[in-house]
Amino acid sequence: MQRSKLFRYSMFALLYFAQGAVLSYFTALNAIYLLSFGLSMSQIGIISGLALTPFVLKIFLGMLSDRVNLLNFGHRKPYIVIGLFIQAVCLVIVPFINPREHFVLYGLAAFFVMTGMAMYDTSTDGLALDTTPKEEEGTIQGFMVGGRAMGVVVLSSLIGILAQKVSWFAAFWLLALLTLVPLVMVFGYQEAPRPQEKKFEWAAFRAFRHWPIIALGLLGALYSLIINGANELVNPFLQQDFGIHVMTAGFFTTVWGIGVVAGSLSGGKLTDRIGQRRAVQSALVISFVAIAALAFTTSAGVAWVLVFLFGLAYGYYETVYFAISMEKTDPRIAASMFAILMAIANIGTGIGLPISGLLSDWIGFRWTFGVIAAMNLLALPFIPAIFGKNIGRD
Repeated sequence: MQRSKLFRYSMFALLYFAQGAVLSYFTALNAIYLLSFGLSMSQIGIISGLALTPFVLKIFLGMLSDRVNLLNFGHRKPYIVIGLFIQAVCLVIVPFINPREHFVLYGLAAFFVMTGMAMYDTSTDGLALDTTPKEEEGTIQGFMVGGRAMGVVVLSSLIGILAQKVSWFAAFWLLALLTLVPLVMVFGYQEAPRPQEKKFEWAAFRAFRHWPIIALGLLGALYSLIINGANELVNPFLQQDFGIHVMTAGFFTTVWGIGVVAGSLSGGKLTDRIGQRRAVQSALVISFVAIAALAFTTSAGVAWVLVFLFGLAYGYYETVYFAISMEKTDPRIAASMFAILMAIANIGTGIGLPISGLLSDWIGFRWTFGVIAAMNLLALPFIPAIFGKNIGRD
């Protein structure tokens, strides 16, 4: 590498920081923003599902990145740059659209914001897969998931303050500006030529015929449905039951993000220490406890602790799943295979967001948290399918 490990890790963290900044809005404040226009939770769930569609389709972006060295600038770097620009431009436009009067147009704008994000996300993943040795996979995922969570921590409160004290325009435009910040490091990074053993080969896709890989994808869809379906409801639930304002919602998201940082930084190292099987098992337990506890929240004071615990579960589970997926990826189709596994996971999110919205309208927030928590038990059959019946360290 022409750049140090510290530079490379910092670049990955900053790219994910920009992603986290935008996700801090879409995962925590978008619902409140849309509720202010009179939309129902069911409509909000539809928009959230539409906005995440590009993450389901990013397999094609991964294949493009794997196969095409764009204008001889590299397989990853040019797509990262293009994706960042698409996201920034769309964020400038979004606040001009009234979602109640132009529901479909707002949904399309959100779709294109996430299309830009999906492009630089899958290319960043591919670059990490190209340049990270196996013994550092947990560490790099800790940096990436942690960097994204730091974006949430730093921006969630700030976005809430801007939205309440200044305007939503200021909030969206700040996100657009932060989207462009990683370009400083990306332009300074020289992507290395791809070695022959990592050249794209269609035959490598045969890996998806194997049951352990299929089971891993299904686990990803289920975990994503659970943690993102629950996450969409947290702030609307707190607003309804405890009357929190948008600025307070931003502070709650900050606490959640701190939990995610703690979970992600510990998740990678712990996975390397106790093994992937035990890491997944512990992730299920933490996720079940954290989400079920939200159903029994008695006050906003207790909610601060439970939101942190849920954030820790979120970050830990994501890091564990990403590290396992990274280890299972064939380097010949690095971005494509990782993108497929992430796309399958995001199918779970695309299903989970509308379901959680519909359930909350139907049976209320607390019962919905209980249902989502219980769904963690459905993951148990996938663990032996992925790792085999051997109960030792994997």
